Amino acid sequence: MSDELVPADQSHLRASDADRERIAQVLHKATAEGRLDIHELDERLAAVYAAKTYGELAPITADLVLSGLPQPSAVPQYQPVMSDRIGGEPGSAVSVAFWSGVNRKGHWVVPRMHNAVAVMGGIEIDLTHASFAEAEVTISAFAFWGGVEIRVPDDINVKVDGFGFMGAFEDRAPGRRHIPGAPTVRVTGLAIMGGVEVKGPKRKKSSILRELLD
Repeated sequence: MSDELVPADQSHLRASDADRERIAQVLHKATAEGRLDIHELDERLAAVYAAKTYGELAPITADLVLSGLPQPSAVPQYQPVMSDRIGGEPGSAVSVAFWSGVNRKGHWVVPRMHNAVAVMGGIEIDLTHASFAEAEVTISAFAFWGGVEIRVPDDINVKVDGFGFMGAFEDRAPGRRHIPGAPTVRVTGLAIMGGVEVKGPKRKKSSILRELLD
């Protein structure tokens, strides 16, 4: 049943409160029909309200039949739109700063893998106006007595999983929501006695003030 109740091939998408309530109704109906006992109902309801994605909801109803239960059309069918920022001739695969500085900004096409190496120097990578050669790209950053700053806009997905050794590998723009169809940038690498920093977009002072007042 789970394949019908959950949008096909979209199990990674976040479920809404309405989706969880719909699955809860299915469980209550199944209990009333004698398909589940009260203890199973309690266990499955706990799993429903703890679920974050469609994929986590699917197993909860996998052994139940569809007869008499909500129809698949009740579940919203999301159709992610491919971002117009994906595609183009890949740009440079390397940014190197050795006792110097590199600033990569404006419109450029980020390749599938971009290596940023800062040794006693600094690199600034601004993705605000960038395009991406593929739907998912990786920026591998290495900083030794230097720094790499990566600025990311709000309309892309970002994953940060680097490591700092006597240095810092920081994500200063956490808490982003996943955007279906948007390009995904994975930032990984190593900072040794240096720093790698992922930041959100630059904002005008007036915008910051409005956010504080809201």
